[in-house]
This record gives sequence, C-alpha cells and structure tokens, in this order.
Amino acid sequence: MAWDVRMSRKAAKNLKKLPVSIQERFKALALELKAAGPVRDRWQNYGKIRGTADCHHCHIKKGKPTYVAVWHVKNENILEVTYVGTHEGADYRKLC
Repeated sequence: MAWDVRMSRKAAKNLKKLPVSIQERFKALALELKAAGPVRDRWQNYGKIRGTADCHHCHIKKGKPTYVAVWHVKNENILEVTYVGTHEGADYRKLC
C-alpha cells in the first residue's frame, strides 16, 4: 500500500530555507514514507513521540546543527509532515 505524504505549509516553507543537502535527505525520507509507511526505524534517532497518537520523528542529519523531521498519521493511508528543520526549533508535542 502506498501512503500519501503531505506537508503542512509551515514544514514546506521551512524546507525551502534549508541547505540543499538537507532537502535531498528529506526527499529520501519522504520517498520511504510514501513506499513503506510511518515507521522508519533505519533513520537515526527514529521514534514515536511519547504522549501523542501516531506521531513520529527522526534525525535527517546529526551534528551541529542537527536536522529533524516530524510527521503523524492522519488516517489509514495519509501522513502529514508537520516539521522539517533544526532540532533546536522543534517542540515535538506541539508539532503533532
């Protein structure tokens, strides 16, 4: 089953501001999300966000700065990416 991966306006806007290398890594993540769904445990620091229903995150790139992506399951075949950017700018619980 292929998943429909959507981006919030804020996430799309943030993505455009990021370095091209980070945009490319995110595109790879988005392709995996589309093909295989929300659980992406091969990505660094992947995990479900505690205290939320069906909300996930992972590191796109470690280091300084660390870049992360946050997404949640909207329904049985739709995922929404709510944040792409630096770890410092991510308030995980508010993003889901």
